[in-house]
Amino acid sequence: MPKAEDVKKVLVIGSGPIQIGQAAEFDFSGSQACRALREEGVEVVLVNSNPATIMTDFEMADVIYIEPLLADVIAKIVEKERPDGILAGLGGQTALNLTAELAELGVLSKNDVKVLGTPLEAIYDAEDRERFKQAMERINEPIPRGVTVTSVAEAEEVATELGLPVIIRPSYTLGGTGGGIARTLDELRGIVSYGLQISRIHQVLVVESVLGWKEIEYEVMRDANDTCITICNMENLDAMGVHTGESIVVTPTQTLTDEEHQMLRSASLRIIRALRVEGGCNVQLALKDGSYRVIEVNPRVSRSSALASKATGYPIARVAAKIAIGLQSGRDKE
Repeated sequence: MPKAEDVKKVLVIGSGPIQIGQAAEFDFSGSQACRALREEGVEVVLVNSNPATIMTDFEMADVIYIEPLLADVIAKIVEKERPDGILAGLGGQTALNLTAELAELGVLSKNDVKVLGTPLEAIYDAEDRERFKQAMERINEPIPRGVTVTSVAEAEEVATELGLPVIIRPSYTLGGTGGGIARTLDELRGIVSYGLQISRIHQVLVVESVLGWKEIEYEVMRDANDTCITICNMENLDAMGVHTGESIVVTPTQTLTDEEHQMLRSASLRIIRALRVEGGCNVQLALKDGSYRVIEVNPRVSRSSALASKATGYPIARVAAKIAIGLQSGRDKE
């Protein structure tokens, strides 16, 4: 983890085009992050393909690039600007995927650029469905039964074993893209084929159905000093089976008992610690009759982070940006 005084220049990646239902929240978080970094005297280099955002206003960053969000384009910016670090967790799935791609291409190591905030290994553990499954098993957190596959044929075998319907969840995607509920083998083939195609690592998870269970989320924050807090919990008015991004979400939760809340809160804190997330994190859980399953974790700010910030007044993206450059509670200024 870098020390705050060692980080002089940071590359912030935006989330690209704003579409109905996604990406506007990342302009909200990215703008907060830019302000927070500049408060600490950090030079901010911003790249985003969308000029119609607050984060691309001149007062938000020291240097602004309006360029396609592609790895080869950002590699050239890295080589020219030579930032000390790159902030991946505040530009949604786009920034997270690009940072992973830049690391795998050797661009970051070649130019001595550190991934700030949540480490790359933690991102892989949360985003790669098989690694996430293994991480949850290590800490005995219950997850829906499922198998990670890389072909339609493998998916058919798993679906036969689990029984239909099954839920398809691709790795490294946003907004449920490429996933869905397969009630027949024909639906399974279509969804898996598309999910494999758009997943950055051509991998999908085929899992048992938890349709009809309550969908609960916890917004959690952790720093490098292992200080963790729960900012708030949220409840989807639609049950499992309707994607969070298409559901009405309320905070605080309306139907949990105190015992259920404490159980899910404790689980969320165990999960963020096990994944070694540094910054904000969104934990999604399914709940039924006092039993729960961990669905997924977003090791970045998300749609829900914007809701949580607005509802509670806690500036998630601002604090996450300061944690990313090395500030820690009880040790540095906030």
